[in-house]
This record gives sequence, C-alpha cells and structure tokens, in this order.
Amino acid sequence: MNLGNKIKERRKLLQLTQQELANRCELTKGYISQLESDSVSPSLETLEIILEVLGTNLSDFFKENDNKMIVFNKEEQYEKEFDSYRQTWLIPTAQEHMMEPIYVILHKNGETFHDYPHTGEEFGYVIEGEILVCYEDETFVCKKGESFYFVSNKNHYIKNLSDEESKVIWVSCPPNF
Repeated sequence: MNLGNKIKERRKLLQLTQQELANRCELTKGYISQLESDSVSPSLETLEIILEVLGTNLSDFFKENDNKMIVFNKEEQYEKEFDSYRQTWLIPTAQEHMMEPIYVILHKNGETFHDYPHTGEEFGYVIEGEILVCYEDETFVCKKGESFYFVSNKNHYIKNLSDEESKVIWVSCPPNF
C-alpha cells in the first residue's frame, strides 16, 4: 500500500489543500507534502490525527477492498456544501476504482467549480431541472431525463438554468472530484 498516495487521494476527495490539511492537523504544509510523496512516515499518533481530520480511522483507512458489489447506505456517503451547489460522493471508496459517481444539487443560478482539462471521460444524467453544460467555449442545454457525455480534455462545468434546484448524477472516469 502506498500510504502517502492514499492520504493524498482522501484529501483531494474532501477538496482540501495540503495547507488546509496541515492547519487542521497542526502540522506544516511541507510535512504533508513529504508524507504524500512517501518521503517521511508518520508516527501512529500523527497518522490518527490526520485520518480523523480526513473523516476516517485506522481500521477503515486500511481496510482492503475485495471488489465485491456492495450497497452503500446514506451514512457512508460524503456530502459537502459549496456556495452554489451541494455535492454528495455516493461511493466512499470510489477513488480506488475506475469511476466516481456523485450527486450534484445545483441551487438556483448555481454552477459547479470550473474544472481544468484532465485525463478521462465524464457522464451526467439530469434527474430534475435544466442545466447548461459548459465545455470550453461551447455550451449545451441538458434537460430532465437527458444525459451528457464528454472527454475531459477541455475546461468544463455545469450551470443551473432552472428557477428551482437542478439535480444531476455525474460520473467521472477515472475519479477526479
């Protein structure tokens, strides 16, 4: 197991910077950077503090995934509120797999963060409302019951066009959120 990479993946899943993680753990950004690159090994006490900040514990963090099909309940999902949308990671172990499904609720006039080009593909399905899929300089309207798909090699984000909340299932492959 690559401890540093696993910590980095968990930190990114929670959309924390190295500095934010360091501040919450009362460590330095340099130490977090070294830890994520496996240049240093944390003490057990330090690792427990880091994992607590990352919303997990030693047992869950080191649990090996046996690739069985598993049902995940609401308590296992992770939700985060942003200024103009709410995002729920539907599968807690998605960073360990090929795709990462999330549930996005865009508030009125809300939009997701503007994602930069990266390797991969993305798919979305509009459950409720009407959104604008912004893909570099192009935009596409996507309504309830419709889906979108694109290669992630251009700047992209989605925006709510509805007077109410819009709800979207969004899948990134490989995990990127």
